[in-house]
Amino acid sequence: MSYKHYNPNPYGRHVDDCTVRAASKALDQSWEETFVGLSMQAFADGDIMDAKANMCAYLQSKGFRRFAIPDTCPACYTVAQFAQDHPTGTFVLGGGDHVVAVVDGDWYDTWDSRDMVPLYVWVKGER
Repeated sequence: MSYKHYNPNPYGRHVDDCTVRAASKALDQSWEETFVGLSMQAFADGDIMDAKANMCAYLQSKGFRRFAIPDTCPACYTVAQFAQDHPTGTFVLGGGDHVVAVVDGDWYDTWDSRDMVPLYVWVKGER
């Protein structure tokens, strides 16, 4: 269970595109396909592309379900611990202003977000 550098931005840019990056990895889609999909969802809903509601609608349309992460230890359950607890499966974790993909126990991001405290999770398929 470890951090894997992931930057599918077609220009290799480091920009505030965590929504696109996380969804891209979780959906096994290109950055461009994911950007367009999120943009179209936002347009249809009259929202901005990286709004939580938009991300939720887009991932749900792709077979994901969203759940709150229990806050029994709100400041101590991290991305790294979630990844360790979930060695198989595809997830998108959200917390604060950031989202990150966790696939088969590894988290994918442009920086090591292991210490982020997730508040909710989108799960691929039925769980």
